[in-house]
Amino acid sequence: MAKLVQDIDRFVAGMKPETRASVHGSSKIKAEKRMDILAAEFDDADAVRKMAGQVKQHTLEHLADYLEQAEASLKRNGVHVHWAADGEEANRIVHDIMVQRGARKMVKSKSMVSEETELVPYLEERGMEAVETDLGEFIVQIDGDHPSHIVTPIVHKNRKEIAASFEREGLGPYTESPEELTAMARQHLRAKYLEADVGLTGANFVVAESGRIVLVTNEGNARFSMAATKTHIAMVGIEKLIPRDSDLPLFLSLLARSATGQRLTVYTQFIGGPKAESQQEGPEETHVVFLDNGRSKVLESNCREILRCIRCGACMNICPVYRQVSGHAYRHVYPGPVGAVLSPLLNRGGFSELADLPKASSLCGACQEVCPVDIPIPDLLVRLRNKGKEEHSPRTSIDTPGFGAWAMAASSPLVWKAGLTAGHAMNLTPKSLLNIHPSAKAWQKNHDLPPFEGGEFRSWLKHDAKSQGKENSK
Repeated sequence: MAKLVQDIDRFVAGMKPETRASVHGSSKIKAEKRMDILAAEFDDADAVRKMAGQVKQHTLEHLADYLEQAEASLKRNGVHVHWAADGEEANRIVHDIMVQRGARKMVKSKSMVSEETELVPYLEERGMEAVETDLGEFIVQIDGDHPSHIVTPIVHKNRKEIAASFEREGLGPYTESPEELTAMARQHLRAKYLEADVGLTGANFVVAESGRIVLVTNEGNARFSMAATKTHIAMVGIEKLIPRDSDLPLFLSLLARSATGQRLTVYTQFIGGPKAESQQEGPEETHVVFLDNGRSKVLESNCREILRCIRCGACMNICPVYRQVSGHAYRHVYPGPVGAVLSPLLNRGGFSELADLPKASSLCGACQEVCPVDIPIPDLLVRLRNKGKEEHSPRTSIDTPGFGAWAMAASSPLVWKAGLTAGHAMNLTPKSLLNIHPSAKAWQKNHDLPPFEGGEFRSWLKHDAKSQGKENSK
């Protein structure tokens, strides 16, 4: 019986009620704010979403050309461009840059790509200090935890837990005041900025035409990471390109509204390269590390649309499954509906290890309806379920009854007709006898089968056709 329980269900069984309340409440609020601001400020938000999806899809279909153009533009701006086939190579490039600069300390802003490559533990194992400066990521780091949301990494924590962490780390006395907790983190991190040699960021977008690196944040930590250090490194997934500067208003108007219900985030930075001679502050060197790490294979697959994702988290906030299980249940950097597609495809241990994730969805379609780039996530989930079945992945079949008999009946008119006739017998059968599979038994714990009422349509149609014939013959 134990082998029939999915990992995600096992995780939820041990989940604290307050964690579920935090995740559900925060997700619900963000989803409502997104809906309100889009309805108030766009005549046809769906048309805008679809346009953004077309631009991203066009970019993916010509990705090799745009990457070449972006490299040329970045170099023209004085940026050093590096290419990493996987996370190990990306981490090694960052480490080598630090060694060449004689650097020992790094401050970094929130970057899901660096979470994907596990950059911080890689640097710490080699004697480097790497400090997260995004408040949520900082709390995750001191707790030895992992983000459970790609925009709000501590959505699973409440202020009492944060207060206890700050007191334990000696940042200040116990307090549940958000203002006081923020002030403690600010005082602690300010020293880290001033001591650091290197600032690392991700990139929300890289413009192929101009070579601009675009960052959106609410805390200003990415800006401070670059202003206070001599070297800026941006680690970027190869799918983060957009063709032109003129495409930015479209994506910036959708990103913040979809993520947090804001018109724009507090800080939007357009980085053209290292500082000019006329500038007093800013990095003397800028490096961009483009990371593949399986994205080229995704691009070749029938799930390539997932690479349109601009990491807003709207699909997580609306997803009824994510709200109940939290991000940690997905066992990968990318949780929620987008993670249920992307994580098995990018997983270092192979697709089979996470082949159960595409089943963590009711296929209600809400994720596609809120996606700012119109990714057909439900269709992609079904394709991955089929992939798991074709590859005989054991995790694909966990807690899932076989559908062979159903497929045979549904494709044979005679068997289907006989089944409809015999279906009424189910109303006389004790429900305990219908639990022929553990999944049916589990389902009936919280559901009740309605009385069978099928099989009448054929006799009605036959009778109605005869009646119509008689009427026509009169």
